[in-house]
Amino acid sequence: MKKIKILGTGCAKCNKLQSETEAAAQRLGLEYEIEKVTDMMKFADYGVMVTPALVVDGGLKVAGKVPSAGELEKMLS
Repeated sequence: MKKIKILGTGCAKCNKLQSETEAAAQRLGLEYEIEKVTDMMKFADYGVMVTPALVVDGGLKVAGKVPSAGELEKMLS
């Protein structure tokens, strides 16, 4: 099971990253658990200075932008 974290303050881009990531995971048929992290102190644990950010299985995949659907699928595979 993929452990996915969306790091963000709840802004429009953060919400878009979450919905786009969930859609990509569903297209890939993945079993996943998604967690929204809004505590800015936790962002530093991943070295994130700009949001939104995507963490998959403990590894930072992207920060500061919402990747394309294809890019998200690669990050989740």
